[in-house]
Amino acid sequence: MPPNLTGYYRFVSQDNMDNYLRALDINVALRKLVCLLKPDKEIIHTGNHMTIRTITSLRNYVMDFDLGIEFEEDLGPVDGRKCQTTVSWEEDQLVCEQRGEKRNRGWRHWLEGDLLHLRMTAEDEVCVQIFQKVK
Repeated sequence: MPPNLTGYYRFVSQDNMDNYLRALDINVALRKLVCLLKPDKEIIHTGNHMTIRTITSLRNYVMDFDLGIEFEEDLGPVDGRKCQTTVSWEEDQLVCEQRGEKRNRGWRHWLEGDLLHLRMTAEDEVCVQIFQKVK
């Protein structure tokens, strides 16, 4: 049975964000700004439904979905694109596949103790963020 990720998580660290954003064709000024942000995550996980809120001082992003059901995701606030997204469990990792203009786009979340890991991919770039559960 997969873990319940419900909780509030504070940013701890990230690696390779600039190159990941470059792979998404984000302009240099916005890349520099995003690399300075320290986002929090709030996850509400009830049965097969999840809401993941990414909270920053610049803007918030809410992803609301049912596990295993493809939906059109509007990534306008992120990079101006739309994609077909499916989120499902692979053992104890929550895996998101985002099919659209960019090859190999998606992410995966998993817990190690009270640390939430996020591995984001686009093209050949990988960005890893780590968050600490606070409640």
